[in-house]
Amino acid sequence: MFWLSKIKTTGTLLVAVLAVFLVACSAPAPTVVSKNAAPAAPSASTGELQFKTPDGWASEAPSSSMRVAQYQLPAAEGDTEAASVVVFYFGPGQGGSVQANLDRWMGQIQQPNGGSSKDKAKTETLTVNGMNVTLLDVTGAYAGGDMGRAPAQAKGNYRMRAGVIESPKGAYFVKLVGPEKTVGKWDDSFIAFIKSAEFKG
Repeated sequence: MFWLSKIKTTGTLLVAVLAVFLVACSAPAPTVVSKNAAPAAPSASTGELQFKTPDGWASEAPSSSMRVAQYQLPAAEGDTEAASVVVFYFGPGQGGSVQANLDRWMGQIQQPNGGSSKDKAKTETLTVNGMNVTLLDVTGAYAGGDMGRAPAQAKGNYRMRAGVIESPKGAYFVKLVGPEKTVGKWDDSFIAFIKSAEFKG
């Protein structure tokens, strides 16, 4: 009977070893993280578009949550009103297409002969720090506004410089508007402002 008892004991041990083996095989493999692994790339949703403010521009507190920044540009000699620059951002995929915004901006400028501002407007495209930028330049009587605000009466001899910057986070909209002479005074600094745009995550 000794050999039978030994077989039973050996069988019990084999069953126990097999059970441990099956449990070990069913356990999830540990996650291995390499110390040399590259850090995750920053998400576009955490980044923002940044600009360098030109000398002479007076920064103002944005008047709405959709305004990233706004500035007042002192009037040129002979003009009685300052110009303004506003940077808008409405969220990823928001704010409309580039062409829709160009059309809307051109619609805010009236021509004295009743003609279309599209026929007089100038547009150009460029690349700034890897981002597509479309710029608009149009003169006439300024009759439109943004966010429902518009002058009570169209203001003659005005000029608008506006642009769409297509960042990784979505489009940013920049608009300079004011008396024609004053906008002309600040035109170079406006272009420098646009070219300083850099998306930082």
